[in-house]
Amino acid sequence: MTILAVVFCVLVLILLITWGKVNPFLAFLIVSILAGILLGIPLGDISQSLKTGIGGMLGSLAIIICLGAMFGKIISDSGAAKKISEVLMKSFGEKYIQWALLITGFIVGIPLFYNVGFVLLVPLIFSVVYQYKLPAVYIGIPMLAALSVTHGFLPPHPSPTALVDLFGANLSTTLIYGFIVAIPCMVIAGPFFAKTLKGIESYPLETFIPKEIATEDLPSGINCFVTALLPVFLLAGSSVLPYLSTGNATLDGLFAFLADPIAVMLISLLIATYTLGIHQKVKMKSIMDGYADSVKDVAMILLIVAGAGALKQIFIDSGVSSDIADLLGGWDVNPLILGFIMATIIRVSLGSATVAGLTTAGIIAPLIATTGANPNLMVLAIGAGSLMFSHVNDAGFWMYKEYFNLSLKDTFKSWTIMETIVGLVGISMVLLLDAFV
Repeated sequence: MTILAVVFCVLVLILLITWGKVNPFLAFLIVSILAGILLGIPLGDISQSLKTGIGGMLGSLAIIICLGAMFGKIISDSGAAKKISEVLMKSFGEKYIQWALLITGFIVGIPLFYNVGFVLLVPLIFSVVYQYKLPAVYIGIPMLAALSVTHGFLPPHPSPTALVDLFGANLSTTLIYGFIVAIPCMVIAGPFFAKTLKGIESYPLETFIPKEIATEDLPSGINCFVTALLPVFLLAGSSVLPYLSTGNATLDGLFAFLADPIAVMLISLLIATYTLGIHQKVKMKSIMDGYADSVKDVAMILLIVAGAGALKQIFIDSGVSSDIADLLGGWDVNPLILGFIMATIIRVSLGSATVAGLTTAGIIAPLIATTGANPNLMVLAIGAGSLMFSHVNDAGFWMYKEYFNLSLKDTFKSWTIMETIVGLVGISMVLLLDAFV
């Protein structure tokens, strides 16, 4: 009966968001209260469960997401993204232009949230299209595949970062595994798949033809590359620090502090503030105004994450999480595949990769303890499922269609299949990793 109540609540959540057009945060709160009632939590205790779930979910996560938004903002506003693109274009030349765009999307996509990265980089695609007279879809898909991969698999993006926290995974380890999974995903869904799309005609709207920015006003290439990738270097490096323990309490405390994701993101932001802001003669007030705007952009994402935390806590406090673990744990199926399938179903139903990942995590979390599944790989398995089969209920689907001025048929043939390839290759790589780690 409790399992049926969970299924019913998930269906209500899907209907509220898709059919009812209810904001996901409000939908999560409504369904959390409904779930609490159906699962037998006393009415007087439901509010406390909501508070505990929201507070526990946001915690350090709110800091990381906000710092990540600020970091992405200065990468965008300083012209660093454009400079990275220019350097890679010159280095690769016209013959390998797709690979230049793929790497640009990957590097710039790490610090930038998906929608910001899309709006920032699509004009760069169109500038290449007009310069080299190449098909827009053929040129654009590799870069967009790279953006999708970073969004689904790599911290500090909201869904993978939240899942790391939910599953008690290690952020640095997840990032390293994420890189291993991401590379074949974006290569196969990008340049390889794009070879089949040369025949799709696309006439990008003139509105999106980029304005030229004077090269002399851009930061240096080395500055842009090093600063944009700084969180990656620091997160990867921080995974080694615990092994450098000397027994000295002061040093051990310092290493523990530097290995914390909050410290990594704050250090990265402070350095970027200087290298891409103050050093470029940008006034501090202008930089801080940009940071304030960036936090406004992620406010709703934080609320959605908080709502998912409330539903997760209801499941825990009602005891249904244990029932789910007992039920699913008895299935003779790899728990990573279960996470992938569940995320895929919710993604197809709801459209949002972030909501799909967080909803799945709240249901699948008990499997981590009962099955011994690798929490770092579970983050990536759910991330792969959350990217599957993007269609008409996904904002990214419509952004791509309208920017590239495509028919629905061609949007399905290019965007939807690209996203599905990313998901399928992603889960394949996760299962391959699972065999070795």
